[in-house]
Amino acid sequence: MIQTFLGRMQDKLLWRLFSENFRQQWPWYAIGMIFMLGVAGATAASAWIMNSIVKSLTPGTPKEEVYMVALSVALIFTARGVATYLQSVFMAKAGNSVVASQQRKMYHRMLRQGMSFYSTQGSGDIMVSFTQAAQSARNVIDTIVSALVRDLFTLFGLLWVMFSQQPMLSSISILAIPFAILAMQRLLKAVRDIVTRELASISKIIEILTETTIGIRVVKAFSLEDRMMVIMDDAIRRVERMSNRIASLQAATMPLMDFLSGFAIAGILALSASTLFGVQIVTSQGQLMSFLTALIMAYEPARRIAQMRVQLETGMVGVKMMYTLLDAPITMDEKADARHLPSGPGEITFEGVNFFYSQDDPVLRDLNLTFPAGKTTALVGPSGGGKTTLVNLMMRLYDPTSGRICIDGHDISEVTFASLREKIAFVGQETFLFNGTVFENISLGRKDATEEDVIAAAKDANAHDFIMRMPQGYQSSVGENGRNLSGGQRQRLSIARAILRDAPILLLDEATSALDAESEHAIQQALIRLGEGRTTIMIAHRLSSVLRADEVIVIQSGEAVDRGSPKELVARENFFKKAYDLQTEAL
Repeated sequence: MIQTFLGRMQDKLLWRLFSENFRQQWPWYAIGMIFMLGVAGATAASAWIMNSIVKSLTPGTPKEEVYMVALSVALIFTARGVATYLQSVFMAKAGNSVVASQQRKMYHRMLRQGMSFYSTQGSGDIMVSFTQAAQSARNVIDTIVSALVRDLFTLFGLLWVMFSQQPMLSSISILAIPFAILAMQRLLKAVRDIVTRELASISKIIEILTETTIGIRVVKAFSLEDRMMVIMDDAIRRVERMSNRIASLQAATMPLMDFLSGFAIAGILALSASTLFGVQIVTSQGQLMSFLTALIMAYEPARRIAQMRVQLETGMVGVKMMYTLLDAPITMDEKADARHLPSGPGEITFEGVNFFYSQDDPVLRDLNLTFPAGKTTALVGPSGGGKTTLVNLMMRLYDPTSGRICIDGHDISEVTFASLREKIAFVGQETFLFNGTVFENISLGRKDATEEDVIAAAKDANAHDFIMRMPQGYQSSVGENGRNLSGGQRQRLSIARAILRDAPILLLDEATSALDAESEHAIQQALIRLGEGRTTIMIAHRLSSVLRADEVIVIQSGEAVDRGSPKELVARENFFKKAYDLQTEAL
């Protein structure tokens, strides 16, 4: 995801960033820029008035004139303070809106992506894009606006003061500018390369954190703490080293400007006491003071403008990452003319379906299957045979490489996602719960569910009793991904969510794998009741749970190698018969 910039590409991204965001937030930016101009004007005025201050200190100056100068100074600095505050407030409003807007766009894009997108993108890269990259977009805009409005106009105002007070000395002082520009150019490429590597290392840190959080039981069980610490320490050390290098390069602009400014001011002071062609260069102490004040004050905006390119190089790496995520091709999308899937009995057919994760990895091979409406069909077979892939294709988490899948004769690739998935209830082996209450997690099964509906679904899933033993019952927090619950409890909440959905098609992928024998029996009874009149497709390695199925299909190496009722398959030699005998002997 993180790639080296090309100059023209960077210019295009910068134009795109401004055209998309500045246009949306222009009222806030416009107000902020007005106050920036106020800051620039007040800064120039504070240098200009130094001439009047020096004159007012001359013995014999009328008191009224001194009072007017003092009042002018107070007004100038008050105006500058107010303008500085207001420009910061409105620029912050605009910047925060940019961050929020870009994060909404990225999250919306992520939600539209199919499963294959998440199979190829690292979680660390996605998180860095969503957090730091969005902030980089704001920083780039803020840097350019501030440099082109506040700093540039401040510099122009101070230069006007300098040339109006001492044109000859001003002409000599600007000779240092070309040297500053040449020195800054040498820093840019180094900053760009280091920032790119730094963001890659930050992605690695987030990836390690994610793995540690999700797999902490494995880390503990296998005593991997030392190993994980070494990996994390290496990633942190790389980020630290590159951050220090970036800081050094960015800080290099300060001594560079100090060096040039110091020599310029020292030279001006020396020249002020000199003559040119017999004429004294400086004839007024007030003008000299005003000129020197403007020259010294010009240092800060000049330094910020000089640093702008370095800051842009830093920020544009993040902008590139953000647009890489925003521009990632949608791997799964609705057709423009997608229609609503009409209600029907729920018959599912696979017609010549082939599926490949990659060209060298065939998963399903020319499958022609029918799953009768209102019947329970069990999928059995060795691990990796393609059973879960079949279920994923039914939910259209992936599209077949070739062939088509139909529900009641309607190709699911031609219907809307919402209408397809509202016809399906799913319970997977890897249960997932959101960080919220028990009630909230179950009620996700149906938008209009009442409290009575949720409780009834929990009772059918054999979950009501343990829920009521929790501190706050249905309002108890399940924690992040249900960490406050046991595996079996999480599974039962997931089943309750599917029961509440009350969909005509029920997909079960090892839905009772985390349950003890007693709970499994209770759930099986609930699933039998739930499956009445519904098309149920279940995957189970525990064959005792599929004996109630109307039909069993044996999937091996992506092909349907056998099918029939449980009794028929037990009566002949096949995978089902061997697996059934092995599990029976183990009891």
